[in-house]
Amino acid sequence: MAVSMEAGTAVILTLSPPPIPAIFRRRFQNSLGKSSLFSGTSLSTRTSNLRIFSVSQRPSQGDFYGGSNDVTLTPVSVLTFAKGLLKFIFANLLPLALVGGAALGFTSPTLGCLAHKYSLSKFITCWLFFLSGLKSQDGDVKEVVEAWPAVLYGLASILLVCPIFSKLILKIRMVPQEFITGLAIFSCMPTTLNGGVALTQLVGGNSALALALTVISVLIGILTVPLWITKFVADGFGVTIPTWPLFQSLVLTLIVPLILGKVLRNSFPGMSSYVERNERWFSVTTSILLGIFPWMQVSKSRQLLLMVKPEVFVCAVAIGILVHLSFLVFNATLVRGLSVGSSSWKSVFEKQENRRALMLVCSQRSLLIATAVVEQLGGVLGESGLLLLPCVAADVNQIVFDSLLVNFWLRKDGSCDSVKKS
Repeated sequence: MAVSMEAGTAVILTLSPPPIPAIFRRRFQNSLGKSSLFSGTSLSTRTSNLRIFSVSQRPSQGDFYGGSNDVTLTPVSVLTFAKGLLKFIFANLLPLALVGGAALGFTSPTLGCLAHKYSLSKFITCWLFFLSGLKSQDGDVKEVVEAWPAVLYGLASILLVCPIFSKLILKIRMVPQEFITGLAIFSCMPTTLNGGVALTQLVGGNSALALALTVISVLIGILTVPLWITKFVADGFGVTIPTWPLFQSLVLTLIVPLILGKVLRNSFPGMSSYVERNERWFSVTTSILLGIFPWMQVSKSRQLLLMVKPEVFVCAVAIGILVHLSFLVFNATLVRGLSVGSSSWKSVFEKQENRRALMLVCSQRSLLIATAVVEQLGGVLGESGLLLLPCVAADVNQIVFDSLLVNFWLRKDGSCDSVKKS
């Protein structure tokens, strides 16, 4: 028996020896009974146990010999706890990765700044679109063609309607005003390059529709973004944004990896079955990679964030959340209305996978394009860092919030499946 004291608890470990033949056990007990050191002590063989007692409570004799107040740790209970913890982590991996990335960037920004310096975000975006091409099936193009009303709605919402919200955002007054201007610029952007497609795939939505909306809206958005910023945000400033270099960069980042992934899938017969067998691990990889974006952005903006009054920044973050919620409510209301109408488009919007894809993709905005646009402004609309800081917060918040929405949908679908099976 060993007794140790650690962190305010007494740990008593009783180890049972191997069985002793009866004749030797009787002789051994008789010899110990004659000794004054072991007088009145009985020996017995019991199973090994680990019992923990609080030092503030004086253990009684019943505690040492299996009283009702002891706590027993067994391998089965530890294994059950570990399984439950892993299940929780995998069920909430995306929001945990995003929040953890943001927290890591704020507490230890060195590696995040280094990753941002070497443009790790571009490589991750290329990899995510390569995975999208690798997962795409031959029937995806047919799905997009059949859902052409959803494509038209998505492009109109992303490129025409949502940028109008910037006029309402600019009516808010705040010091520094760059926070409001940055959110107005952010609302004029096309959809995000990675989050919408990844979340649509995770929730089982129409990923082909999400991918088509992302690629088309981003490429057309390169032409519309300068128009909206000039008209709504920078009216009278004479701002010009070079579109051709941005267009070339996005083609290399989005289109080329997407085509390479699709070509690789069609070139090798066993590639499609390999992707399907490892679908879960591809989803885990996607969630972890998405968590790297807030890690890098928060790391880069940490010094500037510390210079701003906390209450002002919290207010800007709250406004960004309200803008994103407005996009979600707007798109959810219109999509739901189109699904119950009497138009010929009703069948397209009745499909749950189409509605979820539209809600996610149409409500998000691209931080990468916003960063490129702000850098081209040259400080005309204010300090570039202050303009981008609320955009970074809005980007993190939109992915975290939408990941929680995706988790809610997944839990709802799981409960519905359980009811159907019962």
